[in-house]
Amino acid sequence: MNKKTTPREILLDDRAADEQMRVRTRRSFLTGGVAAAVGIGGYAWLKTRDGAGGVPWPQRLVLGWNEKLAHAYLSDARLLPTYSLADVGKLRPNGQFGLEGDLDEDEWRLKVEMGAGMPALALTLNDVQALPKVEMITKFCCIEGWSVVTRWAGARFADFTRKYFPPGQKLPEFVFMATPDGGYYVGLDAKSALHPQTLLAYEMNGEPLEEEHGAPLRLVIPVKYGVKNIKRLGLIRYADTRPADYWYERGYDWFVGL
Repeated sequence: MNKKTTPREILLDDRAADEQMRVRTRRSFLTGGVAAAVGIGGYAWLKTRDGAGGVPWPQRLVLGWNEKLAHAYLSDARLLPTYSLADVGKLRPNGQFGLEGDLDEDEWRLKVEMGAGMPALALTLNDVQALPKVEMITKFCCIEGWSVVTRWAGARFADFTRKYFPPGQKLPEFVFMATPDGGYYVGLDAKSALHPQTLLAYEMNGEPLEEEHGAPLRLVIPVKYGVKNIKRLGLIRYADTRPADYWYERGYDWFVGL
């Protein structure tokens, strides 16, 4: 049987102890310096890479992986939580992109483009309101880090698509939406756009939408952060290729899913 040995305590005089501290301090300083240099060098290298959608391509590659994971996780069976009226708060009108011009609701039309060879539509708010009305109380999540529970009413985008997209035609993989002046626009995958909780909303908290919140019609898509919840819709385009997106072009990921 091996005997258990007890480590011997090593006693150093003051001079030896000071020398040991100097050696260890130099070693720590050199190690930290090398680590810092590697970090700074890596950041400098990253900054010199060719850009893709407003960010260097290595960062865009990581965002693309995140997008694929989020897209795979999303399904019609996975609904975001709903809340009670007592939970409803006040949604602040964050962002005015595409809302600068005056709005004449009587003249407003929603242009819908189906694809090559199919005629475009010009719909009124009454056309959207003729679809089954759906109400839901969900959490609006801003990419800035705040959230608020909000009550919405409108038509499911899935119902809108069934009504207006030509039957028998293959549904494209993407949807592009823009404000009437084109100042703000979002790109969506069809899977997210057709999710049961995605609405073309015309009411908020029991009242018609106000201009600052996107009257007369806006997108409410709880499976995405607020940047995808475009206000004052003017154009919906079904697309076979991934469309442009305002914040993607400014460094965010394209999917922006919760």
